[in-house]
Order: sequence, then structure tokens, then C-alpha cells
Amino acid sequence: MDHLEIKENAVYTPKETEAILKVSNSTMKRMLKAGLIRANKVGGQYRILGKEILHLVSPSLEQSAVKSYLKIKKKVIDKINPW
Repeated sequence: MDHLEIKENAVYTPKETEAILKVSNSTMKRMLKAGLIRANKVGGQYRILGKEILHLVSPSLEQSAVKSYLKIKKKVIDKINPW
């Protein structure tokens, strides 16, 4: 089985995204229409950022990033408040 690295800032077509996610064309269309995966239209065709694919396949990764951000934010606020 081929190993495919999803690059966060790369731009993918729906066809490429289908292959990465191993879903059918109709499933991809439903996901786009339902907003399960965010995409931008460029010249009438959808383009999907790698980070959107990563979020879909690994939401826990995003959750841990959010937790880290909130922890840092709290430290900053705690330091600023005494001023």
C-alpha cells in the first residue's frame, strides 16, 4: 500500500481528495455540499487545502492544537492581568 503524506498547505482537487479519503465521487460531492469538508471554488472547480483533509481524518490533532493554544493564551492573560 502506498504511503501518502497530506501536506497542510498543499491544494488538492476533489478527485485527489477522493483518493486520499478512499471515498466515491458521490460521497465527495455530499461532503462538499454538506460542508463536512471546506473547499474554495477556483475557476468554477473546487480546490481543497490539505489542512481541511487533515482536520477531517484527524480531528484530535486539531483539538490538541486548540488545547495548547488555550493554555498559552491563559498564561499570557494571567501575566497581563496584574498590569
